[in-house]
Amino acid sequence: MLKAIFGLSMDKKETGIYKEYTGRTDIPKEQFKEIFAIIGRRGGKSFISAIVAAYLAVFHDWKQYLVPGELGWIMCIASDRRQAQVVMGYIKAIFRLKSFAGMVEVAVKEEIRLKNQVAISVKTSDFRTLRGFSILAAICDEVAFWRDENSCNPAKEILTALRPGLATMPGSMLINISSPYSKSGPLYESFRDLYGTDDPDVLVIKAPSKAMNPTLPDRVIDKALKDDYAAAKAEWLAEFRDDLEAYLSPEIIDASIVPGRYALPRLDETEYFAFTDPSGGRGDSFTLAICHQEYRNKEDEEDEEIKIVLDRLEEMRPPFNPRECVSAIAQILRKYNIEEVTGDAYAGEWVTRSFEDEDIYYRNSDLSKSEIYIEFLPLLMQRSVELLDNARLAGQLKSLERRTRSGGRDIVDHPRGLHDDCANVCAGACVLAGEIYQRPEIIVLG
Repeated sequence: MLKAIFGLSMDKKETGIYKEYTGRTDIPKEQFKEIFAIIGRRGGKSFISAIVAAYLAVFHDWKQYLVPGELGWIMCIASDRRQAQVVMGYIKAIFRLKSFAGMVEVAVKEEIRLKNQVAISVKTSDFRTLRGFSILAAICDEVAFWRDENSCNPAKEILTALRPGLATMPGSMLINISSPYSKSGPLYESFRDLYGTDDPDVLVIKAPSKAMNPTLPDRVIDKALKDDYAAAKAEWLAEFRDDLEAYLSPEIIDASIVPGRYALPRLDETEYFAFTDPSGGRGDSFTLAICHQEYRNKEDEEDEEIKIVLDRLEEMRPPFNPRECVSAIAQILRKYNIEEVTGDAYAGEWVTRSFEDEDIYYRNSDLSKSEIYIEFLPLLMQRSVELLDNARLAGQLKSLERRTRSGGRDIVDHPRGLHDDCANVCAGACVLAGEIYQRPEIIVLG
């Protein structure tokens, strides 16, 4: 695969391997500009990322494109700091070999500077940290799992930010190496559009774990497939998941946001609904959402439109004192003349008691989180909701995933490593407000 990536000659057996895992018919003669390698778990992705970074730093002559004193950067971009350190650990091990003795000028925790005006740096997947560098190459590790609560698709934003700079540097490369995940994002789009095509600039590789690492025991993969076939098929067989889809398109969420509206004051003679997501003050935020319903008259008086308006969204991020959060939330509720708040049934008895001490009744939600999101979905689809202009809320709503379990039951939740505290209370409050108009009319016979 590395021979194919860099346009090196291959023998007959290697050419067969290349064609099997790329679906192509051509024989590459030159280095590709972009590579998308879709590789199963434990296939050596991070190790290969380190090898490629070292190779590009040492064996390419970049000085002819750099002015005296300018550093050219080879970026290894990982999903989080822990993964970035794994890649850097491999890179440092390579440069401790005797063959590279005397080449390192400076080595710190996340960066190695060489004496040939080239630096290798590992960074987390945040496009804001990539500006201001002369980038020679970018190696994106586990790009399918890049997450950001302020963006529904950070991978797309990062690749968009990288490409203009790479385009001006002859011999530059953009290499994406990852296990597959859902059928969305740049990794899946490259597979969908370019796998099996003889594109001269972009190479798409797709290979299961066992093909890239024959030392893996079959029993490990077989057990994983038996325990959770959908997940294991992605992790070990390099197949994109069929059981995952985005909760809702970003365009529909954006259409529900009122630009420049960050909070609304209380209106007289208006009934408000509040939903809270308590937290113990460590991992998750303590959040609150308040909303109300209002009629929007159309030309026909009988065709009145009902809108659910999000008035307030509060997020208290950890660490914090939970009881102080309850007190602060109670003050906000009183401003809106709210005496009852709904929340998670599994929050614990301390939450109920704490709100009671503030003369606020805490009611356990009748719906689970997934049920709330599923009830919230048609409200958004029908454009019946006005949301506040809140980046955290928008990012969390856009990152939500919908999974179909056995029996047809749908689960909506945030991806691993992210949060949905703001999205949860927003959906909960809007569903509460919507329920009052969904209840059947009760006729009392005297």
